[in-house]
Amino acid sequence: MKTSPPSFYEPDIDNNGGYLNQDESHHCINVLRLKKNDSIYIINGNGSKFECKIIDYQQNRCKIDIIKEEVSTQEISKCCIAVAPTKNIDRFEWFLEKSCEIGISEITPIICKKSERKVVNHQRLEKIITSSTKQCESLWRPKLNKLISFDQFISLTNNTIVQKLIAYCFEDNNKKLLKNIYEKNRNVLILIGPEGDFDQTEINLAKNNGFNSISLGNNRLRTETAALAACLTIQILNS
Repeated sequence: MKTSPPSFYEPDIDNNGGYLNQDESHHCINVLRLKKNDSIYIINGNGSKFECKIIDYQQNRCKIDIIKEEVSTQEISKCCIAVAPTKNIDRFEWFLEKSCEIGISEITPIICKKSERKVVNHQRLEKIITSSTKQCESLWRPKLNKLISFDQFISLTNNTIVQKLIAYCFEDNNKKLLKNIYEKNRNVLILIGPEGDFDQTEINLAKNNGFNSISLGNNRLRTETAALAACLTIQILNS
Protein backbone atom coordinates (compact mmCIF):
# COMPACT_ATOMS: atom_id res chain seq x y z
CA MET A 1 0.00 0.00 0.00
CA LYS A 2 1.36 3.39 -1.00
CA THR A 3 2.03 5.65 1.98
CA SER A 4 1.36 9.37 2.03
CA PRO A 5 4.40 11.67 1.78
CA PRO A 6 5.64 12.99 5.16
CA SER A 7 4.64 16.45 6.36
CA PHE A 8 6.94 19.26 7.46
CA TYR A 9 6.36 22.67 9.05
CA GLU A 10 7.70 25.86 7.51
CA PRO A 11 5.71 29.06 8.18
CA ASP A 12 7.50 31.07 5.44
CA ILE A 13 7.64 28.45 2.71
CA ASP A 14 5.61 30.47 0.21
CA ASN A 15 7.87 33.54 0.38
CA ASN A 16 11.36 32.40 1.49
CA GLY A 17 12.54 31.08 -1.87
CA GLY A 18 11.40 27.50 -1.27
CA TYR A 19 13.51 26.35 1.69
CA LEU A 20 12.73 24.30 4.76
CA ASN A 21 14.17 25.65 8.01
CA GLN A 22 17.29 23.98 9.42
CA ASP A 23 15.50 21.67 11.88
CA GLU A 24 12.99 20.42 9.34
CA SER A 25 15.71 20.06 6.70
CA HIS A 26 17.71 17.87 9.09
CA HIS A 27 14.66 15.73 9.81
CA CYS A 28 13.89 15.43 6.11
CA ILE A 29 17.36 14.50 4.85
CA ASN A 30 19.25 13.01 7.83
CA VAL A 31 16.45 11.31 9.74
CA LEU A 32 13.95 10.25 7.08
CA ARG A 33 16.69 9.89 4.42
CA LEU A 34 14.60 11.54 1.73
CA LYS A 35 16.31 12.33 -1.54
CA LYS A 36 16.09 14.59 -4.55
CA ASN A 37 12.76 14.28 -6.41
CA ASP A 38 11.01 12.73 -3.39
CA SER A 39 7.56 14.15 -2.64
CA ILE A 40 6.72 15.83 0.67
CA TYR A 41 3.96 18.00 2.14
CA ILE A 42 4.64 21.29 3.87
CA ILE A 43 2.20 23.11 6.14
CA ASN A 44 2.65 26.77 7.06
CA GLY A 45 0.41 26.60 10.14
CA ASN A 46 -1.77 29.34 8.71
CA GLY A 47 -4.22 27.28 6.68
CA SER A 48 -2.11 26.17 3.71
CA LYS A 49 -0.71 22.78 2.75
CA PHE A 50 1.79 22.56 -0.08
CA GLU A 51 2.48 19.50 -2.20
CA CYS A 52 6.20 19.72 -2.94
CA LYS A 53 9.18 17.97 -4.47
CA ILE A 54 12.74 18.05 -3.11
CA ILE A 55 15.04 19.58 -5.69
CA ASP A 56 18.28 20.17 -3.76
CA TYR A 57 20.03 20.13 -0.36
CA GLN A 58 22.58 22.87 0.24
CA GLN A 59 24.26 24.16 3.41
CA ASN A 60 21.93 22.17 5.68
CA ARG A 61 18.86 23.61 3.96
CA CYS A 62 16.46 21.54 1.91
CA LYS A 63 15.23 23.33 -1.23
CA ILE A 64 11.86 22.35 -2.61
CA ASP A 65 9.62 23.08 -5.55
CA ILE A 66 5.97 23.81 -4.78
CA ILE A 67 3.66 21.83 -7.02
CA LYS A 68 0.23 22.58 -5.56
CA GLU A 69 -1.30 24.50 -2.66
CA GLU A 70 -4.33 23.45 -0.65
CA VAL A 71 -6.01 26.17 1.42
CA SER A 72 -8.26 25.56 4.42
CA THR A 73 -10.61 28.13 5.92
CA GLN A 74 -10.12 28.82 9.61
CA GLU A 75 -12.58 27.63 12.24
CA ILE A 76 -15.49 30.02 12.85
CA SER A 77 -14.49 30.49 16.47
CA LYS A 78 -11.24 30.36 18.39
CA CYS A 79 -10.69 28.44 21.62
CA CYS A 80 -8.00 30.12 23.72
CA ILE A 81 -6.90 28.71 27.07
CA ALA A 82 -4.69 30.34 29.69
CA VAL A 83 -3.43 27.67 32.05
CA ALA A 84 -0.90 27.37 34.85
CA PRO A 85 1.88 24.89 33.91
CA THR A 86 1.98 21.84 36.15
CA LYS A 87 4.83 21.01 38.54
CA ASN A 88 5.38 17.83 36.52
CA ILE A 89 6.06 19.42 33.14
CA ASP A 90 5.32 16.13 31.35
CA ARG A 91 1.64 16.59 32.16
CA PHE A 92 1.61 20.10 30.73
CA GLU A 93 3.38 18.89 27.60
CA TRP A 94 0.74 16.14 27.30
CA PHE A 95 -1.95 18.82 27.40
CA LEU A 96 -0.21 20.78 24.63
CA GLU A 97 0.00 17.71 22.42
CA LYS A 98 -3.60 16.59 22.91
CA SER A 99 -5.14 20.06 22.68
CA CYS A 100 -3.38 20.54 19.34
CA GLU A 101 -5.00 17.35 18.08
CA ILE A 102 -8.41 18.52 19.28
CA GLY A 103 -8.08 21.95 17.68
CA ILE A 104 -7.10 24.59 20.25
CA SER A 105 -6.27 28.01 18.80
CA GLU A 106 -4.09 29.69 21.41
CA ILE A 107 -2.37 28.73 24.67
CA THR A 108 -0.99 31.09 27.31
CA PRO A 109 1.00 29.68 30.25
CA ILE A 110 0.25 31.76 33.37
CA ILE A 111 1.90 32.08 36.78
CA CYS A 112 -0.60 32.16 39.66
CA LYS A 113 -0.20 32.69 43.40
CA LYS A 114 -0.28 28.93 44.04
CA SER A 115 1.76 27.92 41.00
CA GLU A 116 4.39 25.28 41.69
CA ARG A 117 6.09 25.86 38.34
CA LYS A 118 7.21 29.35 37.37
CA VAL A 119 9.65 28.54 34.56
CA VAL A 120 9.09 26.71 31.27
CA ASN A 121 11.30 25.89 28.30
CA HIS A 122 9.41 27.86 25.67
CA GLN A 123 11.47 26.51 22.78
CA ARG A 124 10.76 22.92 23.78
CA LEU A 125 7.03 23.64 24.09
CA GLU A 126 7.03 25.18 20.61
CA LYS A 127 8.62 22.02 19.22
CA ILE A 128 5.95 19.87 20.87
CA ILE A 129 3.21 21.97 19.28
CA THR A 130 4.89 21.78 15.87
CA SER A 131 5.28 18.00 16.14
CA SER A 132 1.66 17.53 17.20
CA THR A 133 0.39 19.81 14.42
CA LYS A 134 2.23 17.74 11.83
CA GLN A 135 1.15 14.45 13.41
CA CYS A 136 -2.56 15.29 13.28
CA GLU A 137 -2.18 16.88 9.81
CA SER A 138 -3.82 20.12 10.87
CA LEU A 139 -3.28 23.10 8.57
CA TRP A 140 -3.65 25.49 11.52
CA ARG A 141 -0.90 25.59 14.14
CA PRO A 142 -1.89 26.84 17.61
CA LYS A 143 -0.20 29.98 18.93
CA LEU A 144 1.84 29.59 22.11
CA ASN A 145 2.32 32.81 24.08
CA LYS A 146 5.17 33.49 26.49
CA LEU A 147 4.76 32.72 30.19
CA ILE A 148 3.09 35.64 31.97
CA SER A 149 1.82 36.43 35.45
CA PHE A 150 -1.90 36.05 36.09
CA ASP A 151 -2.32 39.74 36.97
CA GLN A 152 -0.51 40.89 33.83
CA PHE A 153 -2.55 38.57 31.67
CA ILE A 154 -5.86 39.79 33.11
CA SER A 155 -4.84 43.40 32.45
CA LEU A 156 -4.43 42.56 28.74
CA THR A 157 -7.79 40.82 28.28
CA ASN A 158 -10.07 43.75 27.60
CA ASN A 159 -11.44 42.43 24.30
CA THR A 160 -15.22 42.23 24.65
CA ILE A 161 -15.49 40.22 21.43
CA VAL A 162 -14.15 37.21 23.32
CA GLN A 163 -16.35 35.35 25.79
CA LYS A 164 -14.26 35.23 28.98
CA LEU A 165 -14.65 32.33 31.42
CA ILE A 166 -12.83 31.09 34.53
CA ALA A 167 -12.98 27.57 36.00
CA TYR A 168 -12.21 26.92 39.67
CA CYS A 169 -13.05 24.48 42.46
CA PHE A 170 -14.48 26.85 45.08
CA GLU A 171 -18.18 26.41 45.83
CA ASP A 172 -20.05 29.15 44.03
CA ASN A 173 -23.78 29.26 43.38
CA ASN A 174 -23.19 31.47 40.34
CA LYS A 175 -21.09 28.88 38.51
CA LYS A 176 -22.69 27.37 35.42
CA LEU A 177 -21.63 24.34 33.43
CA LEU A 178 -19.43 25.30 30.49
CA LYS A 179 -21.82 23.64 28.05
CA ASN A 180 -24.69 25.78 29.36
CA ILE A 181 -22.95 29.16 29.34
CA TYR A 182 -20.80 29.02 26.20
CA GLU A 183 -22.20 30.96 23.25
CA LYS A 184 -21.81 28.70 20.22
CA ASN A 185 -19.39 29.85 17.49
CA ARG A 186 -18.03 32.71 19.60
CA ASN A 187 -14.35 33.20 20.36
CA VAL A 188 -13.71 32.06 23.91
CA LEU A 189 -10.95 32.49 26.49
CA ILE A 190 -10.92 30.08 29.43
CA LEU A 191 -8.76 30.40 32.55
CA ILE A 192 -7.53 27.21 34.23
CA GLY A 193 -5.64 27.47 37.52
CA PRO A 194 -2.73 25.58 39.05
CA GLU A 195 -2.97 22.30 40.99
CA GLY A 196 -3.81 24.25 44.16
CA ASP A 197 -6.51 26.20 42.30
CA PHE A 198 -6.83 29.95 41.90
CA ASP A 199 -6.53 32.20 44.93
CA GLN A 200 -9.76 33.99 45.87
CA THR A 201 -8.18 37.34 45.03
CA GLU A 202 -7.41 36.04 41.52
CA ILE A 203 -10.98 34.90 41.06
CA ASN A 204 -12.25 38.30 42.17
CA LEU A 205 -9.83 40.07 39.81
CA ALA A 206 -10.99 37.95 36.89
CA LYS A 207 -14.66 38.57 37.67
CA ASN A 208 -14.04 42.30 37.96
CA ASN A 209 -12.56 42.16 34.45
CA GLY A 210 -15.52 40.47 32.79
CA PHE A 211 -14.85 36.76 33.38
CA ASN A 212 -17.83 34.53 34.20
CA SER A 213 -17.32 31.53 36.50
CA ILE A 214 -17.86 28.03 35.11
CA SER A 215 -17.91 24.42 36.24
CA LEU A 216 -16.46 21.51 34.28
CA GLY A 217 -18.51 18.91 36.16
CA ASN A 218 -18.82 17.33 39.58
CA ASN A 219 -15.39 15.69 39.71
CA ARG A 220 -12.25 17.54 40.77
CA LEU A 221 -9.93 17.52 37.75
CA ARG A 222 -6.18 17.86 37.49
CA THR A 223 -5.02 21.07 35.82
CA GLU A 224 -4.12 19.48 32.50
CA THR A 225 -7.32 17.39 32.48
CA ALA A 226 -9.47 20.46 33.17
CA ALA A 227 -7.79 22.42 30.38
CA LEU A 228 -8.22 19.58 27.91
CA ALA A 229 -11.84 18.97 28.97
CA ALA A 230 -12.61 22.65 28.39
CA CYS A 231 -11.02 22.57 24.94
CA LEU A 232 -12.86 19.40 23.96
CA THR A 233 -16.20 20.73 25.21
CA ILE A 234 -15.87 23.85 23.05
CA GLN A 235 -14.99 21.80 19.97
CA ILE A 236 -17.97 19.49 20.50
CA LEU A 237 -20.38 22.38 21.04
CA ASN A 238 -19.19 24.02 17.80
CA SER A 239 -19.28 20.83 15.73
